[in-house]
Amino acid sequence: MRRILATLALSVSMLAASAAIPTAADAATWTEVSTTVDVPCAFLTYHPAADWYFPATSSPKALVYLQHGFSRSNGNMQDLAEHYAAAGFLVFAPTLPSADIYGCTVNNLGNNTPFLNNVAAWLGTATSSTGNLAKSYAKAAAAAGRSGQALPSKYVIAGHSAGGESATYIANRLRTTYPPAFAKLKFVQLLDPVKSVFGNNEPAALAGLKTTSLPILAISSPPYLGNSNASGTVALTDALDRPFLGVRLVTGCHCDAEGASTDSLCTLLDGTPQAKNITALQTLAVAWAVDAADGTTTATYYPGGAYYQGLLTTGVTQTLSGS
Repeated sequence: MRRILATLALSVSMLAASAAIPTAADAATWTEVSTTVDVPCAFLTYHPAADWYFPATSSPKALVYLQHGFSRSNGNMQDLAEHYAAAGFLVFAPTLPSADIYGCTVNNLGNNTPFLNNVAAWLGTATSSTGNLAKSYAKAAAAAGRSGQALPSKYVIAGHSAGGESATYIANRLRTTYPPAFAKLKFVQLLDPVKSVFGNNEPAALAGLKTTSLPILAISSPPYLGNSNASGTVALTDALDRPFLGVRLVTGCHCDAEGASTDSLCTLLDGTPQAKNITALQTLAVAWAVDAADGTTTATYYPGGAYYQGLLTTGVTQTLSGS
């Protein structure tokens, strides 16, 4: 009977959640444009692919910078990007290299920090019309019929796998080098983050960020080979002594964040995502971003709330907290 009641409770709370958070089924609520964005690499300038997702509203809640992981591309983040856009966010999803002779990679293969400094400059100089992010946005906005629509004044950085490590580094780089841009950063979302074998990018960045009130939450899978034994999540919970740092999907896998846009490479190496885990990840990630951008707290998506407790009761999630 307890199991039946718990299942019914979760079903009711999921219905309430789905009513509050738009989903990718609302296909008419966004416009996707593919273009490029310039970024310096050593003595060169790279022109990686960049996807922009424009919400229906002319006043997006915030700009979501959504970064893929090692050996992946922005196309693998399409499903989640569409969910952010359906909820009213402008989404920027670039493709960064995973192997490069100059170290210009999303993951740290030795020293990718000079490159990530240049990536951080996208947000750091976003208010300048000559900035690389602003120029990419202008091209995309023109293609989407949104010319003249300014970039949002609030930022969210979300990163999957090695992109989660990059997200923390970029956020801390904004703190140290671009204070006006850091003031616009409202939330960092880590999606089964992975700490690179080399370097200390994530722990060092979190050491800087823990002195701030910036919300940083993770949605992770259990420790296994696919996420380097949850190395990025361990770095987060070791660094931040906070009572709530997100959730672990009890039966999750490293491909969950990619959802419907994952591929056979990810599922072959890291397992096939389960629908319940994809739904929980997308619902919580978007809901937390909405709250961070709006300056609100929608109780149902946090410990004690109906949707959140339903996930705990049915064994979908566990709570992450700092040490």
